[in-house]
This record gives sequence, structure tokens and C-alpha cells, in this order.
Amino acid sequence: TMTTTKKLGLFDSILLVSGSMIGSGIFLVTGDMTRQLGNGPLVLLAWVLTGVITLMAALSFGELASMMPKAGGQYNFITRVYGKKMGFVYGWAVFSVIQTGVCAAVAMAFAKHLGIFVWGHDKIVFTLNLFGRSISLYSGQCIAIGSILLLTWINGLGIQESKWVQRIFTLAKLVALGALIVGGLYVLFGGDINGAKNYFWSNMSEGFNASKYVENTKTAMQSLEPVKGKWEAIVGMSMVLAFASAMVGSLFSSDAWQGLTFMSAEVDKPSKTIPKALLYGTLIVTIVYCLANVAYMTLLPLKGLFWNDALAATGPEGWAQNFNLGIAHADQDRVGVAASSVLMGSTHDALAGTLGLYFMAGLIVVSTFGCNNGLILAGSRLYKAMADQGLFFQSASKLNRRNVPANALSMHGIWASVLCLSGTYGDLLNYCTFASLLFYIITVAGVLILRKREPNAERPYKVWGYPYLPIGYLILAGFIAIGILISQFKIAMIGIGIVALGWPIYSFFKPKTGEIDSEKL
Repeated sequence: TMTTTKKLGLFDSILLVSGSMIGSGIFLVTGDMTRQLGNGPLVLLAWVLTGVITLMAALSFGELASMMPKAGGQYNFITRVYGKKMGFVYGWAVFSVIQTGVCAAVAMAFAKHLGIFVWGHDKIVFTLNLFGRSISLYSGQCIAIGSILLLTWINGLGIQESKWVQRIFTLAKLVALGALIVGGLYVLFGGDINGAKNYFWSNMSEGFNASKYVENTKTAMQSLEPVKGKWEAIVGMSMVLAFASAMVGSLFSSDAWQGLTFMSAEVDKPSKTIPKALLYGTLIVTIVYCLANVAYMTLLPLKGLFWNDALAATGPEGWAQNFNLGIAHADQDRVGVAASSVLMGSTHDALAGTLGLYFMAGLIVVSTFGCNNGLILAGSRLYKAMADQGLFFQSASKLNRRNVPANALSMHGIWASVLCLSGTYGDLLNYCTFASLLFYIITVAGVLILRKREPNAERPYKVWGYPYLPIGYLILAGFIAIGILISQFKIAMIGIGIVALGWPIYSFFKPKTGEIDSEKL
């Protein structure tokens, strides 16, 4: 017998939106963004702009979600505006890279940080020799896959179980991030915590003079410079492109908020709840992200104080590097770790640096686990909605006795696990972010198209500031997409290529009978 399940209310919907957004990005990507821009105000501006863009998209999505409160969300929006072929291409992209790729990337970050406590993440488990090439399986990949399979199993138990995982992990990471932010702001406004210095004003003092970090290819013997690379000024168009390219990191960190729209069927009063949850969830995360970066800018020098091998050797491994190299060269890009180490007193006590590492690593483990719970929960609902319309493997539409699309969950889990074995974290992140951005752009454009084409359709929620807000979004997001296309051409093309594969694959699934009835959306 089917059990009836309680639906998600506004509180749990907000936690799903914010919990799916906060994964590993906020703790890691600021390092790379700083190497691309070399300027405090520009890095902060990139985060603020990402927040503004995300909010604009979320508000636009709110209108579409209130018009089409059936499960499937963004897939339904695209199908209604552009037809079912385009809807399928979107669904295909979500399954092949967007949802599963982010899931794999987040799971790899989970494994990397769990490895700090146990097992390590870079041990070789076994090596296969195939056609003269050796292929190794690493412990990190096993841990990542294990976490995906565990969450897939929990989600198979029912929406209530998924909801509790989401509640516990999202609230835990908001509290821990809050502690980091409060510490940083306390130092910013003149407080003293373990002798942490306030670097904020010196990090902000350069106006908007950007520079990018270029690795030094010479060895220490050949080079007179005691550094591993140098900063080169960038101006004009190259600065604009560097800015767009740097935003890949912040956009990745702020993605996955639209997952709630996939599961409207399990949300209480979806026409009202979803627009509110999208707004509040994205707003909370935007504020947290901007403040976390203010904390980083306060606690750490932007480009580092100096690099000195002799000094690095004085403390435990990586400790002196963490602090002295600042944001741009935090050990393994762990900016969050470096900041929490400073708060714990690592400037004059090596042990505190290690404690900072453990605190932040623990936070990232919690954060990534909760993030993937949201991705797995939402993604499976999209594949079910597609299967219901004959546009995905038919078995994905089946519900188990707990009213959960268990087959769709398994498909998502298996493919995300395969992706853990394939690419590196960074490549997946870049392909997903670009493909995802393109679909956000065409979906927000759909708000304008439907207002013109279906002026009398019921819209329980209408986007604020219409038409300026959606148009503003299209201009900003379009500019960033073009910037990424120019500055990271190969990555953008692979992203487009993966999406385009959906076109020929569509013919396998094409329903034999006419158009999909828009009433069902």
C-alpha cells in the first residue's frame, strides 16, 4: 500500500533551497577568484553581483513556478515556452552534467575533507592495466561514491527522512558559517581574537586595480625572485574577461537553488510556497556568502605577506604556508581553513592552526553531505516528471511503497558515481556552471515570452519590477556567459557539446503521439 506523506512546508523548502546551494564552493573558490583578479574590491564585487543575479533569477522563477506548480519545475517551464524537444534537451543536460556533475564534484570535496580525519583521499586502492594504460582507483573516489550511495538509500526511505537530513545538516552549516562570520566581523570592527590582524582596509585599498597571478616556471636556482610566480597588471578588456571568468567560481557556489521547483508535487501549496522559498533561501545564502568573504578579507592578507621556504619549514606541514600566503595561495585553496585557523590563533601557535583545519574540514564535510542530500532529492523528481511524459526511461516514473521515485534515485546515484571516477572536480564544475547558466538565461527569457503569448494565464505570483528585473538579469547573465565563452572557450564548448547531445538522443524518447498537453505542466 502507498503511504501518504506529509509535504514540505515553507521552513523545509527554504532549508532545501539554501542547503542545496551551500556546498564546498564558499570555502574554496575565493582563492582562485583572487588569483584571477588580484584585487579585494573586485573579488567582493563578483560575490555581490553573483548574489544579485541569483536573486533576480529566483524572483523570475517564482512567477513561472506559481503558473506551473506541477513536479518538474524548470523542465516544465522550458517545455511550455520552447516546446518539448528543448525541454528534453534541458532534462538531458541536468541528468548528464548539471545535477549529477555538481553532485560528483561536491562528493569529491566531501571525500577530500573527510580524508583529513580518516583514510586520506589520495591513497591508491587498486590499479588496472588496460590497453597499455594504467587506471587507478583512489580512496577519495571510493569515499565520494560511498557518500552518494548512502544518501541515495536514505532518500529512498521517504521524504520525511530526506527532510530531517536536510534540516540537521543545513542548520549545522549555517551556525558554523555564522561563527566564522561573527569572528571576522568582530576583528573588522576592532575586536581582538587570538591576536588576529585586520587586513580588510589594506585589502580594499587598491581601488579597482586588477592583476592576475602567473606561475613562475623557473626553478628557485634559475630565478632571483624568492616567489613561485608573479602578479601582472590587467586592464580594460582583459580585466572584464578575467572578472567574468572569476565569476564561474562564485556562480558554481550559488547554483542548485532551482532544485525545489523540480519537486512541487511534494511541497505544500506550491504556488505560494515555492516563490517565497526561492526568494528567502537565495537571500539568506547571498548574505552569508558576502559576509563570509568580508571575514576572509579581514582575517587574511589578499596576496600573502611573503613566501619563504625556510619559514614554511618551521611549523607543522602547511601551517606557515596557510597564513603567510594569504587568500590567493591558501594551502590547496582552503581559504575557509586559513581564516578559521587565524581565528583560533595560528599566527602564534601551530596547534591552533591544526585545530582551525579540523574545524573547517568538519564544517565542509557536514556542508557537502547536506548539499548532496538536496541535489539527490530534487534531481530524482525531475527524471520522474520526464518519465511521466515518456521522455525518460519509463522505469524512472515508478514510485516505491514509500512514495519515492526509487529507480530515478538509483539512476542519478549510479551516473554521479561514474562521474566521480571520470573528471577532476574543477573540470566538472566549469562544464556544469556554463551549461546551467545558459538554461537560466533561456528560462528567465521565458517569463517575458509567456507574458506576451499568454497574457491571461493565471499568475498567483508576479515577478517584482517587471519587465526591468528579468531584462536586467538577461543583460548581466548574458554578459557573464559571453565573458566565459571568450575567456574559457574550450570549457564553454564542451559544456555546449554535452547539452547539444540531447538533440539526437531526443529521437529515442520522442513520444509517438502529438504534443504534450500544456495543461499537464
